[in-house]
Amino acid sequence: MEISLEFSGGAELLFDNNKKHDVILPDQKEKWNIKNLLVWMKDNMLRERPELFLQGETVRPGILVLVNDADWELVGELEYEIQSKDRIVFISTLHGG
Repeated sequence: MEISLEFSGGAELLFDNNKKHDVILPDQKEKWNIKNLLVWMKDNMLRERPELFLQGETVRPGILVLVNDADWELVGELEYEIQSKDRIVFISTLHGG
């Protein structure tokens, strides 16, 4: 399944400093949701300091997640069933000073 992942607000620094990644998720028995996408991202994409992106099984507070331009809270958060061609955006609102 092909999806687009985008990062901004500094989150891209944890993913090879690339803001956009077109990825193909491997086939699996269970349907893809954001919860198992985050595990896949940690294992396959996250290059450094996972603690700045993940906290437990979800994203850290301060990281906004949009699914097709809608707040993930409106579509089911971790349980949202990912569809082919979805665009998932992670925006860090945390800034050092």
